Amino acid sequence: MKIIVIGKSGQLAWELSQLSSVKHEIVCLGRKDINLNELLSVSETLKIHKAEAIINASAYTAVDKAESDIDNAYELNAKAVGHLAQACKLLSLPLVHISTDFVFHGDKGAPYLPNDEINPLGVYGASKAEGEQLITDIHPSNSAIIRTSWVYSAHGNNFVKTMLNLMNTKPELGIISDQIGSPTYAKGLAEACILALENKLVGIHHYTDTGVASWFDFAVAIQSIGFDLGLLDKKIPIKPISTSQYPTPAERPHYSVLDKSSLVNALPELSFVHWQTQLQTMMKALKADQS
Repeated sequence: MKIIVIGKSGQLAWELSQLSSVKHEIVCLGRKDINLNELLSVSETLKIHKAEAIINASAYTAVDKAESDIDNAYELNAKAVGHLAQACKLLSLPLVHISTDFVFHGDKGAPYLPNDEINPLGVYGASKAEGEQLITDIHPSNSAIIRTSWVYSAHGNNFVKTMLNLMNTKPELGIISDQIGSPTYAKGLAEACILALENKLVGIHHYTDTGVASWFDFAVAIQSIGFDLGLLDKKIPIKPISTSQYPTPAERPHYSVLDKSSLVNALPELSFVHWQTQLQTMMKALKADQS
């Protein structure tokens, strides 16, 4: 199967590119390769590349910037997604689209199911929710939406690499302890996307690594593993702080753990691994890249 990945520089796109093999040819298209603002251009580009399946790994993900950059957030997270859905319908192509836990408010107090009511707190979540709705309206019979959260990889910018940098340069850190979710290694998410296409998955589903954590828990684990692997020379004090002590332009859901039951049932061959195990795997890869 020739799989076209929309997105080139992001963490998920990079992990997907590593899965190209004899079984599947995976081609990543960046902004210079495909014009998502024009429906005709999208369709023609997919025809030229002889696409057989699409994974949309592109998004406007600057959560805080989106609060003041509303038009651009909706341009990529909603309008472009609509064009992609229309092109896939026109060409009869299966589409896997990545969405986010930010479509939820965060006040449920239990893991969110795919069909739970969405109620985003900010522009980023609202724009992603609109993108979801466009796919559901336009191309429901041959598309899957996979919501995820707290994604990181050895490639690109993410919380893990930011923490390692700060831990090497700061005397101590204060990390938010009252936002709860599930970290997700992008490599596992990439594998889930491929399996979704192979199994002709449709509908809305959730994928994260197993287990739950606060950002504080996540940071503590990063320091522990980083020190053991020699990515850090020393350990520094990490203090739990509340969201109110670290105000940001965008409000974040306090609890956004995603229930993965539907994907467990739909893709029995997909492995779900605890976030701490996945974190260690990724940080070993990071260490190997630096060697």
